[in-house]
Amino acid sequence: MSHRRIPKRKAVLAGAGAVGIAAAAVLLPHANASQSDSGADAAPRAMSAASAQDLLSRLGPELGDAYAGAYYDAGKKQLVVNVVGDDDAMDQVNETGAVARSVENSMGELKAAASTLAAQATIPGTAWAVDPRTNQILVTADRTVLGARWDKLESAVGSLGSGTARIKKSAGEFRTFLEGGDAVFGGGARCSLGFNVTTQDGAPGFLTAGHCGVAAEQWSEDANGAPIGTVQAATFPGDGDFALVTYDDPATQAPSTVDLGNGQTLDIVGVGDAAVGQQVFRMGSTTGLDDGQVTGLNATVNYPEGTVTGLIQTDVCAEPGDSGGAMFTREGLAIGLTSGGSGDCTSGGETFFQPVTTALAAVGAQIGSGAGGAGGGDGAGAGDPGAGAGDGGGAQDAGGANDAGAGDPGAGAGDGGGAQDAGDANDAGAGNGAGDAQDGGEDGFARRQG
Repeated sequence: MSHRRIPKRKAVLAGAGAVGIAAAAVLLPHANASQSDSGADAAPRAMSAASAQDLLSRLGPELGDAYAGAYYDAGKKQLVVNVVGDDDAMDQVNETGAVARSVENSMGELKAAASTLAAQATIPGTAWAVDPRTNQILVTADRTVLGARWDKLESAVGSLGSGTARIKKSAGEFRTFLEGGDAVFGGGARCSLGFNVTTQDGAPGFLTAGHCGVAAEQWSEDANGAPIGTVQAATFPGDGDFALVTYDDPATQAPSTVDLGNGQTLDIVGVGDAAVGQQVFRMGSTTGLDDGQVTGLNATVNYPEGTVTGLIQTDVCAEPGDSGGAMFTREGLAIGLTSGGSGDCTSGGETFFQPVTTALAAVGAQIGSGAGGAGGGDGAGAGDPGAGAGDGGGAQDAGGANDAGAGDPGAGAGDGGGAQDAGDANDAGAGNGAGDAQDGGEDGFARRQG
Protein backbone atom coordinates (compact mmCIF):
# COMPACT_ATOMS: atom_id res chain seq x y z
CA MET A 1 0.00 0.00 0.00
CA SER A 2 1.38 3.35 -0.93
CA HIS A 3 0.51 5.28 2.17
CA ARG A 4 1.97 2.96 4.72
CA ARG A 5 3.05 4.15 8.10
CA ILE A 6 6.18 2.61 9.44
CA PRO A 7 8.06 3.07 12.68
CA LYS A 8 8.66 6.72 13.32
CA ARG A 9 5.63 7.37 11.22
CA LYS A 10 7.14 7.67 7.79
CA ALA A 11 4.15 8.41 5.55
CA VAL A 12 5.02 7.73 1.95
CA LEU A 13 3.33 10.36 0.00
CA ALA A 14 0.80 10.76 -2.34
CA GLY A 15 -0.88 9.61 -5.08
CA ALA A 16 -2.34 6.50 -3.91
CA GLY A 17 -1.67 2.98 -4.64
CA ALA A 18 -0.65 1.72 -7.96
CA VAL A 19 -3.66 -0.07 -9.25
CA GLY A 20 -3.07 -1.66 -12.64
CA ILE A 21 0.11 0.20 -13.38
CA ALA A 22 2.69 -1.21 -15.69
CA ALA A 23 6.13 -0.31 -14.53
CA ALA A 24 5.95 3.35 -14.71
CA ALA A 25 9.02 5.09 -13.99
CA VAL A 26 12.07 5.65 -15.97
CA LEU A 27 12.41 9.38 -15.48
CA LEU A 28 14.04 11.64 -17.93
CA PRO A 29 16.97 13.61 -16.57
CA HIS A 30 16.49 17.26 -15.98
CA ALA A 31 17.91 18.10 -19.35
CA ASN A 32 15.80 21.11 -20.15
CA ALA A 33 18.46 23.72 -19.71
CA SER A 34 17.36 27.26 -20.32
CA GLN A 35 18.33 28.72 -23.64
CA SER A 36 19.45 32.28 -23.96
CA ASP A 37 16.97 34.78 -25.30
CA SER A 38 18.75 36.71 -27.99
CA GLY A 39 16.85 39.73 -29.16
CA ALA A 40 18.78 39.51 -32.40
CA ASP A 41 17.27 36.16 -33.25
CA ALA A 42 13.89 36.97 -34.75
CA ALA A 43 13.19 33.49 -36.07
CA PRO A 44 11.01 31.14 -34.00
CA ARG A 45 13.24 28.83 -32.04
CA ALA A 46 12.74 25.48 -30.47
CA MET A 47 12.79 25.50 -26.68
CA SER A 48 11.92 23.22 -23.84
CA ALA A 49 8.76 23.80 -21.89
CA ALA A 50 10.82 24.97 -18.93
CA SER A 51 12.70 27.47 -21.08
CA ALA A 52 9.42 28.70 -22.56
CA GLN A 53 8.04 29.24 -19.09
CA ASP A 54 11.10 31.19 -18.06
CA LEU A 55 10.80 33.37 -21.16
CA LEU A 56 7.11 34.06 -20.67
CA SER A 57 7.57 34.96 -17.02
CA ARG A 58 9.59 37.92 -18.22
CA LEU A 59 7.79 38.66 -21.46
CA GLY A 60 4.18 38.51 -20.29
CA PRO A 61 4.32 41.45 -17.87
CA GLU A 62 6.20 43.56 -20.44
CA LEU A 63 3.39 43.23 -22.98
CA GLY A 64 0.76 44.72 -20.69
CA ASP A 65 -2.74 44.95 -22.15
CA ALA A 66 -1.50 43.61 -25.50
CA TYR A 67 -0.92 40.20 -23.89
CA ALA A 68 -3.82 37.86 -24.55
CA GLY A 69 -2.61 34.49 -23.32
CA ALA A 70 -0.06 31.93 -24.43
CA TYR A 71 0.45 28.22 -24.86
CA TYR A 72 3.27 25.78 -25.47
CA ASP A 73 3.22 24.00 -28.83
CA ALA A 74 4.79 20.70 -27.84
CA GLY A 75 5.00 19.40 -31.40
CA LYS A 76 7.11 22.32 -32.61
CA LYS A 77 8.60 23.03 -29.18
CA GLN A 78 7.63 26.67 -29.50
CA LEU A 79 6.04 29.24 -27.24
CA VAL A 80 3.02 30.86 -28.89
CA VAL A 81 1.98 34.23 -27.46
CA ASN A 82 -1.37 35.83 -28.28
CA VAL A 83 -1.26 39.56 -28.94
CA VAL A 84 -4.15 42.00 -29.37
CA GLY A 85 -3.77 44.92 -31.79
CA ASP A 86 -0.20 46.02 -31.21
CA ASP A 87 2.43 45.66 -33.93
CA ASP A 88 5.20 46.71 -31.58
CA ALA A 89 4.18 43.98 -29.15
CA MET A 90 4.16 41.46 -32.02
CA ASP A 91 7.71 42.46 -32.92
CA GLN A 92 8.74 42.28 -29.28
CA VAL A 93 7.48 38.71 -29.01
CA ASN A 94 9.08 37.59 -32.24
CA GLU A 95 12.43 39.08 -31.28
CA THR A 96 12.59 36.76 -28.27
CA GLY A 97 12.23 33.66 -30.41
CA ALA A 98 8.62 33.04 -29.42
CA VAL A 99 5.81 33.05 -31.98
CA ALA A 100 3.50 36.08 -31.90
CA ARG A 101 -0.10 35.42 -32.92
CA SER A 102 -2.60 38.19 -33.55
CA VAL A 103 -5.97 37.50 -31.90
CA GLU A 104 -9.28 39.33 -31.50
CA ASN A 105 -10.21 38.80 -27.84
CA SER A 106 -8.28 40.59 -25.14
CA MET A 107 -7.91 39.22 -21.65
CA GLY A 108 -10.22 41.92 -20.39
CA GLU A 109 -12.93 40.84 -22.82
CA LEU A 110 -12.56 37.19 -21.91
CA LYS A 111 -12.72 37.98 -18.21
CA ALA A 112 -15.84 40.05 -18.73
CA ALA A 113 -17.39 37.18 -20.66
CA ALA A 114 -16.55 34.78 -17.83
CA SER A 115 -18.24 37.12 -15.37
CA THR A 116 -21.34 37.13 -17.55
CA LEU A 117 -21.39 33.34 -17.56
CA ALA A 118 -21.05 33.31 -13.78
CA ALA A 119 -24.05 35.62 -13.50
CA GLN A 120 -26.26 33.97 -16.11
CA ALA A 121 -25.15 30.36 -16.51
CA THR A 122 -24.23 28.94 -13.11
CA ILE A 123 -25.99 25.72 -13.96
CA PRO A 124 -25.07 22.36 -12.38
CA GLY A 125 -23.26 20.27 -14.98
CA THR A 126 -21.48 23.16 -16.68
CA ALA A 127 -17.90 24.41 -16.64
CA TRP A 128 -15.85 27.01 -18.44
CA ALA A 129 -12.22 27.99 -18.87
CA VAL A 130 -10.14 30.12 -21.20
CA ASP A 131 -8.64 28.26 -24.15
CA PRO A 132 -5.64 30.24 -25.42
CA ARG A 133 -5.36 28.03 -28.49
CA THR A 134 -8.67 29.37 -29.82
CA ASN A 135 -8.64 32.68 -27.93
CA GLN A 136 -12.10 31.82 -26.62
CA ILE A 137 -13.83 30.59 -23.51
CA LEU A 138 -14.60 26.89 -23.80
CA VAL A 139 -17.92 26.11 -22.09
CA THR A 140 -18.54 22.44 -21.35
CA ALA A 141 -21.99 21.02 -20.61
CA ASP A 142 -22.43 17.48 -19.29
CA ARG A 143 -25.23 15.10 -20.19
CA THR A 144 -27.53 16.44 -17.47
CA VAL A 145 -27.80 19.87 -19.10
CA LEU A 146 -31.02 19.48 -21.08
CA GLY A 147 -34.24 21.31 -21.87
CA ALA A 148 -34.62 24.68 -20.18
CA ARG A 149 -31.13 24.47 -18.68
CA TRP A 150 -29.59 23.94 -22.13
CA ASP A 151 -31.61 26.84 -23.54
CA LYS A 152 -30.42 29.07 -20.72
CA LEU A 153 -26.80 28.11 -21.36
CA GLU A 154 -27.07 28.68 -25.11
CA SER A 155 -28.66 32.06 -24.49
CA ALA A 156 -25.89 33.13 -22.12
CA VAL A 157 -23.15 32.03 -24.51
CA GLY A 158 -24.93 33.69 -27.44
CA SER A 159 -25.11 36.98 -25.57
CA LEU A 160 -21.33 37.11 -25.43
CA GLY A 161 -21.09 37.70 -29.16
CA SER A 162 -19.64 35.66 -31.99
CA GLY A 163 -16.15 34.30 -31.47
CA THR A 164 -16.03 34.82 -27.71
CA ALA A 165 -17.14 31.41 -26.43
CA ARG A 166 -18.19 28.01 -27.68
CA ILE A 167 -20.06 25.10 -26.13
CA LYS A 168 -18.81 21.53 -26.01
CA LYS A 169 -21.01 18.62 -24.93
CA SER A 170 -19.59 16.04 -22.55
CA ALA A 171 -20.88 12.48 -22.56
CA GLY A 172 -20.31 12.15 -18.84
CA GLU A 173 -21.60 13.89 -15.74
CA PHE A 174 -19.58 16.32 -13.61
CA ARG A 175 -19.09 15.01 -10.12
CA THR A 176 -16.48 14.96 -7.42
CA PHE A 177 -14.42 11.77 -7.28
CA LEU A 178 -14.99 11.13 -3.61
CA GLU A 179 -15.50 7.41 -3.35
CA GLY A 180 -13.25 4.61 -4.09
CA GLY A 181 -9.64 5.41 -3.56
CA ASP A 182 -6.48 4.04 -2.11
CA ALA A 183 -5.25 6.10 0.48
CA VAL A 184 -7.37 7.61 3.12
CA PHE A 185 -10.76 6.80 4.59
CA GLY A 186 -13.16 8.92 6.58
CA GLY A 187 -16.87 9.17 7.24
CA GLY A 188 -17.60 6.24 4.96
CA ALA A 189 -15.78 7.90 2.07
CA ARG A 190 -12.49 7.11 0.46
CA CYS A 191 -10.09 9.62 -1.10
CA SER A 192 -6.48 9.85 -2.20
CA LEU A 193 -3.69 11.61 -0.37
CA GLY A 194 -2.22 14.39 -2.48
CA PHE A 195 1.10 15.78 -1.27
CA ASN A 196 2.74 15.69 2.12
CA VAL A 197 3.40 19.16 3.51
CA THR A 198 4.82 20.99 6.49
CA THR A 199 2.46 23.47 8.15
CA GLN A 200 3.48 26.96 9.19
CA ASP A 201 3.84 25.58 12.73
CA GLY A 202 6.26 22.92 11.53
CA ALA A 203 3.80 20.04 11.88
CA PRO A 204 3.59 17.26 9.27
CA GLY A 205 0.43 17.00 7.22
CA PHE A 206 -0.95 16.43 3.75
CA LEU A 207 -3.17 18.07 1.16
CA THR A 208 -6.22 16.40 -0.32
CA ALA A 209 -9.47 17.53 -1.94
CA GLY A 210 -11.67 19.96 -0.07
CA HIS A 211 -14.78 17.90 -0.68
CA CYS A 212 -13.00 15.07 1.13
CA GLY A 213 -12.14 17.42 3.98
CA VAL A 214 -15.74 18.49 4.47
CA ALA A 215 -16.96 14.89 4.31
CA ALA A 216 -15.12 13.80 7.46
CA GLU A 217 -13.00 15.41 10.15
CA GLN A 218 -10.68 12.45 10.72
CA TRP A 219 -9.01 10.17 8.20
CA SER A 220 -7.48 6.70 8.43
CA GLU A 221 -5.19 4.72 6.17
CA ASP A 222 -7.49 1.69 6.33
CA ALA A 223 -11.25 1.41 6.11
CA ASN A 224 -12.62 1.52 9.65
CA GLY A 225 -9.05 1.93 10.93
CA ALA A 226 -7.75 4.19 13.67
CA PRO A 227 -7.49 7.84 12.63
CA ILE A 228 -4.07 9.07 11.55
CA GLY A 229 -4.95 12.65 10.64
CA THR A 230 -7.38 15.46 11.45
CA VAL A 231 -8.70 18.09 9.06
CA GLN A 232 -7.48 21.59 9.92
CA ALA A 233 -8.94 23.51 7.00
CA ALA A 234 -11.16 22.68 4.04
CA THR A 235 -12.56 24.73 1.17
CA PHE A 236 -15.42 23.38 -0.95
CA PRO A 237 -17.37 24.61 -2.76
CA GLY A 238 -16.23 28.16 -3.45
CA ASP A 239 -12.76 29.46 -4.22
CA GLY A 240 -11.19 26.07 -4.64
CA ASP A 241 -11.35 22.42 -3.62
CA PHE A 242 -8.60 21.66 -1.11
CA ALA A 243 -8.08 20.56 2.47
CA LEU A 244 -5.19 20.43 4.92
CA VAL A 245 -4.98 17.38 7.17
CA THR A 246 -2.33 17.19 9.90
CA TYR A 247 -0.98 13.88 11.14
CA ASP A 248 -2.10 13.13 14.68
CA ASP A 249 1.34 11.76 15.53
CA PRO A 250 3.75 14.74 15.47
CA ALA A 251 6.64 12.29 14.92
CA THR A 252 5.27 11.31 11.53
CA GLN A 253 7.87 11.71 8.83
CA ALA A 254 6.17 12.97 5.69
CA PRO A 255 8.62 12.94 2.78
CA SER A 256 7.95 14.83 -0.43
CA THR A 257 7.48 11.77 -2.58
CA VAL A 258 4.82 10.42 -4.92
CA ASP A 259 4.28 6.69 -5.15
CA LEU A 260 4.25 5.68 -8.83
CA GLY A 261 3.46 2.04 -8.16
CA ASN A 262 5.58 -1.08 -8.58
CA GLY A 263 7.81 0.12 -5.79
CA GLN A 264 8.88 3.24 -7.66
CA THR A 265 8.58 6.78 -6.36
CA LEU A 266 9.20 10.29 -7.61
CA ASP A 267 10.69 13.01 -5.43
CA ILE A 268 8.69 16.22 -5.40
CA VAL A 269 11.26 18.98 -5.72
CA GLY A 270 9.01 22.02 -5.83
CA VAL A 271 5.71 23.52 -6.89
CA GLY A 272 4.68 24.68 -10.34
CA ASP A 273 1.77 26.22 -12.18
CA ALA A 274 -0.24 24.45 -14.82
CA ALA A 275 0.06 25.39 -18.46
CA VAL A 276 -2.16 24.79 -21.43
CA GLY A 277 -0.49 22.23 -23.66
CA GLN A 278 1.59 20.89 -20.80
CA GLN A 279 1.89 17.18 -20.09
CA VAL A 280 0.99 16.20 -16.55
CA PHE A 281 0.75 12.96 -14.59
CA ARG A 282 -1.99 12.06 -12.13
CA MET A 283 -1.80 9.45 -9.40
CA GLY A 284 -4.96 8.16 -7.76
CA SER A 285 -5.85 5.30 -5.52
CA THR A 286 -8.51 3.90 -7.82
CA THR A 287 -6.87 4.16 -11.22
CA GLY A 288 -3.20 4.52 -10.39
CA LEU A 289 -0.96 6.49 -12.71
CA ASP A 290 -2.15 8.20 -15.87
CA ASP A 291 -1.20 11.20 -17.93
CA GLY A 292 -2.60 13.78 -20.30
CA GLN A 293 -2.56 17.49 -21.09
CA VAL A 294 -3.72 20.67 -19.47
CA THR A 295 -6.53 22.11 -21.60
CA GLY A 296 -7.68 25.17 -19.63
CA LEU A 297 -6.93 27.37 -16.65
CA ASN A 298 -8.94 29.11 -14.02
CA ALA A 299 -11.84 26.87 -14.77
CA THR A 300 -15.21 27.32 -13.12
CA VAL A 301 -17.06 24.06 -12.45
CA ASN A 302 -20.68 23.87 -11.37
CA TYR A 303 -20.90 20.63 -9.39
CA PRO A 304 -24.20 19.44 -7.91
CA GLU A 305 -22.86 20.51 -4.50
CA GLY A 306 -22.00 24.01 -5.67
CA THR A 307 -19.69 26.10 -7.82
CA VAL A 308 -15.91 25.85 -7.57
CA THR A 309 -13.62 28.41 -9.20
CA GLY A 310 -9.93 28.62 -10.01
CA LEU A 311 -9.40 25.03 -11.18
CA ILE A 312 -7.16 23.49 -13.84
CA GLN A 313 -8.94 21.65 -16.66
CA THR A 314 -7.30 18.59 -18.25
CA ASP A 315 -8.01 15.54 -20.37
CA VAL A 316 -6.40 13.24 -17.80
CA CYS A 317 -8.84 10.52 -16.75
CA ALA A 318 -9.92 9.88 -13.17
CA GLU A 319 -12.57 7.90 -11.31
CA PRO A 320 -14.25 7.87 -7.90
CA GLY A 321 -11.67 7.49 -5.17
CA ASP A 322 -9.03 9.45 -7.04
CA SER A 323 -10.20 12.67 -5.36
CA GLY A 324 -7.37 14.55 -3.73
CA GLY A 325 -4.70 12.60 -5.61
CA ALA A 326 -1.54 14.23 -6.86
CA MET A 327 -1.02 15.84 -10.27
CA PHE A 328 2.62 16.54 -11.07
CA THR A 329 5.23 16.82 -13.79
CA ARG A 330 7.89 14.33 -14.74
CA GLU A 331 10.48 16.67 -13.26
CA GLY A 332 8.85 16.41 -9.86
CA LEU A 333 6.85 19.65 -9.62
CA ALA A 334 3.60 19.46 -7.68
CA ILE A 335 0.84 20.97 -9.84
CA GLY A 336 -2.62 20.00 -8.62
CA LEU A 337 -5.03 17.95 -6.50
CA THR A 338 -7.77 15.92 -8.18
CA SER A 339 -11.17 17.55 -7.77
CA GLY A 340 -13.71 15.97 -10.12
CA GLY A 341 -14.95 15.76 -13.67
CA SER A 342 -16.81 13.53 -16.06
CA GLY A 343 -16.11 10.22 -17.71
CA ASP A 344 -13.71 7.52 -16.60
CA CYS A 345 -10.46 5.87 -17.62
CA THR A 346 -12.21 3.79 -20.28
CA SER A 347 -14.18 6.43 -22.13
CA GLY A 348 -12.13 9.50 -21.19
CA GLY A 349 -13.60 12.87 -20.28
CA GLU A 350 -12.63 16.06 -18.51
CA THR A 351 -11.00 16.22 -15.09
CA PHE A 352 -10.46 19.30 -12.93
CA PHE A 353 -7.69 19.93 -10.43
CA GLN A 354 -7.11 22.34 -7.58
CA PRO A 355 -3.84 24.25 -8.17
CA VAL A 356 -1.34 23.36 -5.45
CA THR A 357 0.03 26.90 -5.39
CA THR A 358 -3.22 28.44 -4.18
CA ALA A 359 -3.91 25.61 -1.76
CA LEU A 360 -0.52 26.05 -0.10
CA ALA A 361 -0.95 29.80 0.09
CA ALA A 362 -4.41 29.47 1.61
CA VAL A 363 -3.44 27.02 4.36
CA GLY A 364 0.02 28.43 5.04
CA ALA A 365 1.86 25.19 4.31
CA GLN A 366 4.80 24.23 2.15
CA ILE A 367 5.99 21.14 0.38
CA GLY A 368 9.30 20.01 1.74
CA SER A 369 11.06 21.47 4.70
CA GLY A 370 11.55 24.96 3.38
CA ALA A 371 10.38 25.59 -0.13
CA GLY A 372 6.72 26.06 -0.14
CA GLY A 373 6.88 27.81 -3.41
CA ALA A 374 9.79 26.01 -4.76
CA GLY A 375 9.64 25.77 -8.37
CA GLY A 376 9.07 29.25 -9.04
CA GLY A 377 9.91 32.55 -7.82
CA ASP A 378 7.38 35.08 -7.14
CA GLY A 379 4.87 34.32 -9.62
CA ALA A 380 5.29 37.66 -11.05
CA GLY A 381 3.58 37.64 -14.24
CA ALA A 382 2.43 34.35 -13.67
CA GLY A 383 -0.72 34.26 -12.13
CA ASP A 384 -3.06 35.33 -14.56
CA PRO A 385 -6.36 35.58 -13.43
CA GLY A 386 -7.90 33.44 -15.61
CA ALA A 387 -10.71 34.59 -17.28
CA GLY A 388 -12.60 31.88 -16.45
CA ALA A 389 -13.17 31.26 -13.10
CA GLY A 390 -13.87 34.09 -11.21
CA ASP A 391 -11.32 35.63 -9.14
CA GLY A 392 -10.59 32.60 -7.20
CA GLY A 393 -9.13 34.21 -4.29
CA GLY A 394 -7.35 37.14 -5.51
CA ALA A 395 -4.03 35.58 -5.74
CA GLN A 396 -4.99 34.13 -8.90
CA ASP A 397 -5.05 37.43 -10.43
CA ALA A 398 -1.59 38.09 -9.44
CA GLY A 399 0.67 39.06 -12.10
CA GLY A 400 -1.93 40.14 -14.41
CA ALA A 401 0.23 39.27 -17.17
CA ASN A 402 -0.66 35.86 -17.56
CA ASP A 403 -4.09 36.22 -17.39
CA ALA A 404 -6.46 33.77 -17.96
CA GLY A 405 -5.69 31.39 -20.40
CA ALA A 406 -2.17 31.68 -20.56
CA GLY A 407 -0.91 32.98 -17.63
CA ASP A 408 2.50 33.61 -17.33
CA PRO A 409 4.40 31.05 -15.83
CA GLY A 410 5.33 32.70 -12.86
CA ALA A 411 7.07 29.65 -12.30
CA GLY A 412 5.76 28.78 -9.51
CA ALA A 413 4.28 28.96 -6.54
CA GLY A 414 5.97 31.60 -4.93
CA ASP A 415 3.22 33.93 -5.31
CA GLY A 416 0.62 31.75 -4.20
CA GLY A 417 -2.34 32.71 -6.00
CA GLY A 418 -1.41 34.25 -9.11
CA ALA A 419 1.00 31.72 -9.92
CA GLN A 420 -1.63 29.30 -10.19
CA ASP A 421 -2.90 30.89 -13.16
CA ALA A 422 0.30 31.04 -14.58
CA GLY A 423 -1.03 28.15 -16.02
CA ASP A 424 -1.13 29.18 -19.41
CA ALA A 425 2.00 30.72 -19.36
CA ASN A 426 3.01 27.88 -17.71
CA ASP A 427 1.70 26.88 -20.61
CA ALA A 428 4.86 27.57 -21.51
CA GLY A 429 5.48 24.43 -20.00
CA ALA A 430 5.32 25.24 -16.52
CA GLY A 431 8.56 23.77 -15.99
CA ASN A 432 6.93 20.67 -16.66
CA GLY A 433 8.71 19.53 -19.58
CA ALA A 434 5.50 19.38 -21.22
CA GLY A 435 6.69 19.41 -24.64
CA ASP A 436 9.27 16.81 -24.55
CA ALA A 437 7.22 14.44 -22.60
CA GLN A 438 4.18 15.01 -24.52
CA ASP A 439 5.39 12.93 -27.29
CA GLY A 440 4.67 9.82 -25.44
CA GLY A 441 4.66 8.04 -22.20
CA GLU A 442 7.19 5.50 -23.24
CA ASP A 443 10.19 7.68 -22.63
CA GLY A 444 9.07 8.58 -19.16
CA PHE A 445 6.24 7.25 -17.08
CA ALA A 446 4.26 4.48 -18.65
CA ARG A 447 0.54 4.97 -18.71
CA ARG A 448 -1.82 2.93 -16.64
CA GLN A 449 -2.55 -0.36 -18.31
CA GLY A 450 -5.89 -2.02 -18.41
